[in-house]
Amino acid sequence: MARTRSGYPSDVTDEEWAFCAPYLTLMRENAPQREYALRELFNALRYIMRAGCPWRMMPNDLPPWTAVQQQTLRWFKAGCFEAMAHDLRAILRIAEGREHVAPTAAILDSRTLQSTRESGARAAYDGAKRRKGSKVHIAVDTLGHLLALHVTPADAQDRAQVATLAAATQQATGEHVRLAYVDQGYTGASAADAAREHGIDLEVVKLPKTKRGFLLLPRRWVVERSFAWFARFRRLARDYERLASTLAGMHWLAIVALLLGAATKLNLMSA
Repeated sequence: MARTRSGYPSDVTDEEWAFCAPYLTLMRENAPQREYALRELFNALRYIMRAGCPWRMMPNDLPPWTAVQQQTLRWFKAGCFEAMAHDLRAILRIAEGREHVAPTAAILDSRTLQSTRESGARAAYDGAKRRKGSKVHIAVDTLGHLLALHVTPADAQDRAQVATLAAATQQATGEHVRLAYVDQGYTGASAADAAREHGIDLEVVKLPKTKRGFLLLPRRWVVERSFAWFARFRRLARDYERLASTLAGMHWLAIVALLLGAATKLNLMSA
């Protein structure tokens, strides 16, 4: 029986595509070697992200999975979704009435994704989460929008990734970030020194000693909400990717889809 996805809500709108097309057009649209429209390839990739299905189970009314996968890897290698995410973040910050287009504060955290057969070569055991898989380290601004991302095996210490995240965050924001909020996994002089080398001071948000039940921690809840946003995409429910770069690219694609939706709701795409 043929698999179709007619009417699937993840298809990009005309306004969204007008914004996305310049970022995704790596060669001219009418190039002789192009067999499928870029918009259809992008719609197929968005479907994969939302549905979480394997490449070979792509519905028949979308381009062949081989074409979609090959174009996706080209987009990831070119950093198309990172560039799009950074520009969308700036647009939404202006719409929110933020004083600065580039953020001056960030929140760092990580989450562990359960490994699968495809990611097994990269998988490691996270003793704190009691899970074998990969760890995704992210930095977000105070609105929860992604600034930087780094993928490691799950046994990597959070504090050891501060230098990499701090450098990527400053590159993305033009050296504007001065403060980063973190949890107690980032305590210690090594993490603080690594951040300070890039002009960032770490502020550890600690749990109160009298904590009972659920507690909303200042600033820290923002990055937890970002992880919840990623969890809406079934492709990111586990680590289904063979390469760490592909897993990172899927997260950038997810934040682009979310930011496009937010901009559309504010009528910014038609402005």
